[in-house]
Amino acid sequence: MSQRHVVQVFEQYQKARMQFVQTVADLANRPQNIELLQNAGVLSLLRPLMLDVVPSIQHTAALALGRLADNSEDLAEAVVKEDILPQLAHSLASQNRFYKKAAAFVLRAVAKHSPELSQAVVACRGVDALVLCLEEFDPGVKEAAAWALGNIARHNAALSQSVVDAGAVPLLVLSLLEPEMALKRIAASTLSDISKHTPELAQTVVDTGAIAHLAQMILSPDTKLKRQVFAALTQISKHSVSLAEMVIEAEIFPAAMSCLRDPDEYVKKNVVTLMREVVKHTPELAQVIVNCGGLEAVIDYLGNCHGNVRLPGIMMLGYVAAHSESLAMAVIVSKGVPQLALCLSEESEDHIKAATVWSVGQIGHHTPEHAKAVATANLLPKILELYMNARSSEDLQTKSKKALKSVLQKCTYLPSLEPLLYEAPSNILKHVVCQFSKVLPHDSKARRLFVTSGGLKKVQEIEAEPGSPLQEYINAINGCFPEEIVRYYSPGYSEALLERLDDYQPA
Repeated sequence: MSQRHVVQVFEQYQKARMQFVQTVADLANRPQNIELLQNAGVLSLLRPLMLDVVPSIQHTAALALGRLADNSEDLAEAVVKEDILPQLAHSLASQNRFYKKAAAFVLRAVAKHSPELSQAVVACRGVDALVLCLEEFDPGVKEAAAWALGNIARHNAALSQSVVDAGAVPLLVLSLLEPEMALKRIAASTLSDISKHTPELAQTVVDTGAIAHLAQMILSPDTKLKRQVFAALTQISKHSVSLAEMVIEAEIFPAAMSCLRDPDEYVKKNVVTLMREVVKHTPELAQVIVNCGGLEAVIDYLGNCHGNVRLPGIMMLGYVAAHSESLAMAVIVSKGVPQLALCLSEESEDHIKAATVWSVGQIGHHTPEHAKAVATANLLPKILELYMNARSSEDLQTKSKKALKSVLQKCTYLPSLEPLLYEAPSNILKHVVCQFSKVLPHDSKARRLFVTSGGLKKVQEIEAEPGSPLQEYINAINGCFPEEIVRYYSPGYSEALLERLDDYQPA
């Protein structure tokens, strides 16, 4: 056999290997092919090719492996069982940038599926290898490594801590300063995934100066970057007063509110979610957001969206109102109650209705004036209907009951209470009747109206246990009227009059 012939054989073998890994990589891009490739035992064929002498074959084999693991949790588990991860982690330090990107993609694809698979990446020192990649010159390698670290950190606090312990956070913050937009986005996303689990992890991110760098990007022209920046600031803010204060001190408000006019739905949602997480902590933080026009901006936002993106805005109003009478009144003055009434009538999902009902309760439970704002928006019958509807979820029924009770206990606006006399079950009815028993003794005009509207007649028809609070409230109401009027509207009175007529003998 001539030397030339030997060279041709090796060239053909190399070409065949390259064609094989390229074809598998292309096939693995389509989910419908995954099961066929799995059944063909493709993993055991790819593994030796990852150690091939030809670099392009190595990184294409890794790319194919990543696509397989990305599309199928079973194949991701098979990658772990085939003991491929240690080989990948080890070679990340020495191979070229194309291989590093492909290898980081495999680790990311395995880690995304579950905490257990992420732990397998940690166990083979994959996190340390990925952190080393964050120091690479090539931005594509940094991006691939940051993405893989984010997929590991997002599952739970322990995995997130392993990413922190490997020294990833300072390098991720430095990545925010790189000119490449894709790297900025994924660095912000990974910092968000690290921050979300515990106050301690969020504090670690803050201690590296992340807030100042994130704050500088809130008005970026890049939509996807803004989404990630606001998500990261939200995950930091949610844990504690001190962390929320640090976000506020970065002076992102009121500038962030201009993003509520952004054409992207998720940018707007993330801004409102950040506002919700800030205002929930203290009256002082809520007041900061109110002072820079936050209520009007969120109420306007609620009027221009539907479905789940409304949820953070609805809850933000509730958190603000919960803190104090003055903040609840600020929500009322900003026309928050009619907007919540609109949300309640427009939304079909029970969890959105439950959040709306909760927020209404937070607004109306402070004083009679607050309760009147809720009552005059015709919200009490709507909430009662949700409470009594057998198709309402348990959470919606519970929140409706609680909101009704808390608002009713403050409501002295009788025209809105009277319809409930006819519809409310006994456990709600007692709160309605109680309010009448408080107001009627001191308001002669209301007493007259109560008789002419049929309210007094309805009260006489209520069946209450002798000695019960409900019976005591009825007695208190009856005590506001002459005995003959009470008798006149009592059930059976007309029959008694007719009996007297039968016995009556004209003079």
